[in-house]
Amino acid sequence: MLAYVFWHWKQPQTAANEYESRQRAFHAALAAAPSTGFLRSFSVGLSGAPWAAGGGDVYEDWYLVQDFGALGALNEAAVSASRSAPHDAAAAVASGGAGGLYRLRAGAALRTPGCAHWFGKPDGVSYGELFDQLAPVLDQAGAGLWMRQMVLGPGREFCLHAATPVSLPASFDALVIPLRPAWPELDHEGTEPSR
Repeated sequence: MLAYVFWHWKQPQTAANEYESRQRAFHAALAAAPSTGFLRSFSVGLSGAPWAAGGGDVYEDWYLVQDFGALGALNEAAVSASRSAPHDAAAAVASGGAGGLYRLRAGAALRTPGCAHWFGKPDGVSYGELFDQLAPVLDQAGAGLWMRQMVLGPGREFCLHAATPVSLPASFDALVIPLRPAWPELDHEGTEPSR
C-alpha cells in the first residue's frame, strides 16, 4: 500500500471553516467516484511540522492507493469528471503545499490516527534492526509504520501513526505531532458519522 501525502495551508484571508469545508467536499468527491486502485483518504490538521508552512498550521492529506499504477490513476482522476470542481474550489483558497510518497512497511493503516511520530533512521542502525526494534511497539499500539519512497517529499523518512503517543527508543529522535481529524469528520464520540 502506498500513500500520497499532501501538506497544504490556507490563504490568510480564508476562514478555517470555509477552507475545511472545501477540502471535505473534495475528499467526499473522491470517495464517491474513486479511481482504480484508490482505497481511501483522510485529512488531519496539525502544527509543528518544520517542512510545511514553516511549522505553522497546516493540513495533511493521506491518499491511500494499492500501488504505483493506482497513484497515476489518482493523479488523473483528482482533477477530472465529478472531482474537478471540488478540487478547483479547494485549490483556489490554498496558499501553498508540498507532497511526499510513503509506503506502509509494517502494522496497520489507521483510519484516523491521533498522533504522528516523524523520525529518520538513526546512524549505525540497519533497516532490519530498526524494523525489529519497532515491531513490538507497532503490535502493542496497533500502529502503522510508513516509509518515504524514492526520497520524494520534504518530511522525515518514517512516520509512525498511532492513536496516542507511543514510547520510541531515544535514538529515534522522533518529532511527535498531535493530529486533529478533518476528513472524515468525527462526531463528539470520536467515531465517523454515517454518510
